[in-house]
Amino acid sequence: MEFEIFRNRISKLKKMQLPGESAHKKLAPLIRINELDEIDMSARNPQEAGVMAVFYPDNENVTRLVLILRKTYKGVHSNQVGFPGGRVEEIDKDLEDTALRETEEEVGIPQNEIEVVKKLSRLYIPPSNFWVQPYIGLLKTTPQMVAQETEVEEILEVKLSDFLNDDNMITENLSTSYAKEIEVPAYRLNGYVVWGATGMMLSEIRELLLKI
Repeated sequence: MEFEIFRNRISKLKKMQLPGESAHKKLAPLIRINELDEIDMSARNPQEAGVMAVFYPDNENVTRLVLILRKTYKGVHSNQVGFPGGRVEEIDKDLEDTALRETEEEVGIPQNEIEVVKKLSRLYIPPSNFWVQPYIGLLKTTPQMVAQETEVEEILEVKLSDFLNDDNMITENLSTSYAKEIEVPAYRLNGYVVWGATGMMLSEIRELLLKI
């Protein structure tokens, strides 16, 4: 989709109701749905994080979305595809500020150039014990992105048309940090399988975008 068309349409999101959990569950493995239903949140004391789904025009005025492939490390989200973002720091005013700061740190997009279009439904991630608050952001120009050396293995510039294409919704058998050989709904984007919490947040974004 040409960016000017997308930019004119995306303002409609501001007044739209969030699909929330119903959209999340479409991309949630059954094991995750069952786990979320049984969790006693009062005993968890989760940390908080903010992430940003940034849409922008490429050099050919095609609309794209930024995702990142995280570095391999000793952690539950090692070498997985996600949004730019991270945990709350003391310097942050709120979770939106967290998402903007982390996006600049991880992919080099200046905070003041991102228009925050909509706050999405927050999502709890059991393996890492985080409440994650996602946002949709918009850039008016093509960014010059630079991957944060210590955190980001690769910046993925996903075409909006690929994200919205039904053919890129798949089912995969995967082994995770908490389960072996489980069947998971996912997206195939830029050659990567995108699933789990990122897939669940993308599902809500996709549902909203298909209505504008």
